[in-house]
Amino acid sequence: MLFNSLEFLIFFPLVTILYFLIPYKFRWLLLLLASCYFYMAFVPIYMLILGFTIVVDYYAGIWIEAAEGKRRKAFLTLSLIANIGVLAVFKYYNFINTNFTWLLSGFALKNPIPFLTILLPIGLSFHTFQAMSYTIEVYRGNQQAERHFGIYSLYVMFYPQLVAGPIERPQNVLHQFHEKYDFNYQRVTDGLKLMAWGMFKKVVIADRAALFVNSVYDHPFDKSGFPLIISTIFFSFQIFCDFSGYSDIALGSAQVMGFELMKNFDRPYFSKTMSEFWRRWHISLSTWFRDYLYISLGGNRVSKWRKEYNLFLVFLVSGIWHGASWNFIIWGAIHGFYLVFANLTATFRNTFIQFVGMKQFPFLYKIIQVSSVFVLSSLAWIFFRASDFSKAQYILSHLLSNIGEQLGQLSNATFIQESILLKQGGIQFSILIVAILGMETIHYLQRGRSLRAQLKQQPTWLRWSLYYGIILSILLFGVFDKPAQFIYFQF
Repeated sequence: MLFNSLEFLIFFPLVTILYFLIPYKFRWLLLLLASCYFYMAFVPIYMLILGFTIVVDYYAGIWIEAAEGKRRKAFLTLSLIANIGVLAVFKYYNFINTNFTWLLSGFALKNPIPFLTILLPIGLSFHTFQAMSYTIEVYRGNQQAERHFGIYSLYVMFYPQLVAGPIERPQNVLHQFHEKYDFNYQRVTDGLKLMAWGMFKKVVIADRAALFVNSVYDHPFDKSGFPLIISTIFFSFQIFCDFSGYSDIALGSAQVMGFELMKNFDRPYFSKTMSEFWRRWHISLSTWFRDYLYISLGGNRVSKWRKEYNLFLVFLVSGIWHGASWNFIIWGAIHGFYLVFANLTATFRNTFIQFVGMKQFPFLYKIIQVSSVFVLSSLAWIFFRASDFSKAQYILSHLLSNIGEQLGQLSNATFIQESILLKQGGIQFSILIVAILGMETIHYLQRGRSLRAQLKQQPTWLRWSLYYGIILSILLFGVFDKPAQFIYFQF
């Protein structure tokens, strides 16, 4: 079920109203059944896969807590093998087999291993990583094993964040399912505001940007210069608004019922370094890799070169997590290179900045930093969005092609329509630009303090004008022709 669908518009208020009406002791059951229905609205049969991992990890947690020594580690290993095994079969089997076939073809050999005709379960990587965090934390002694099977199932399946996160930790969420939350007007309205903001980012910005991006990235080989640059910039905003929009709706819908999920985005395109970007982008995943992979590899406690190797490896694995494609692996490697290069050249860059006196102009220096991070992340997004390596390579190598010639055609209406507006029309383009500028203005106003907290201090007429403005923007300018699936559902 999509958040931006008519079904969810009925599902959410119905479940929420029932949640507050029924006795507290039955609420976990209502949420679990609702979550099952929510997930089965995609492909019902895949509930069996989710059920398998839930059963394995539920008992693994109890066995880990009761065991000692090698048996304790053996039960954790069993859990990890089950979870990673499911990922390997459904997400990576055909990718590995394709590359094995290519390798054998170099020796004129035929691959005898058959391919599987299966669909990737929605959100598999998200709920798998959340399940793994549970058994790891029980193993580390940071979390008691959950004895209530229904509550543990709800921890994995809680519908707001089931298919695209945030990837929660058991310490933050499990205890909340045991607590009673009464109806609270302020909390409910705060959650609804966050949901409306997420919906605005999704249907007004992300889905409209997709119209421009798809027209270029689906058929890039006859384009160069401006069309590639504009569509690449728009994709940077599309993926941010698509994913952060989902996260806002997830956090908001959970907050309405009283649950607090971890923040997943913090204005990443205002970052001044790539390291800061990853502290602001998909926070639940970046901290997951930090806590369970980077630190396990030695973290900052190892030699300088081993530390950089670990950092690069983490981002390589992050690329693999995102998808079974060389494009995603390259995308992860690019970000790993960005961070390693920044660390290794930090002294030189600081010396150069001091030499040219850049810090004497802090505002200009910040603009250069933020712009640089946006450009670097946008270049990496090319490999994320392009459907194959040849398209990504072409787009990257032709971004600046014919720019001089195209600049001379800016007074040509046909050129503007084909290369700047990408055949979508000036109204669509204007709506998108105004919406992006409006969003970034709000992000700027949010610095250091929640905008919702700031709004509480404003006059009633101003607050409600803004609320109605967002709702009207969604209704008037949202793209609803065919509800678009969230990008990260494929992961």
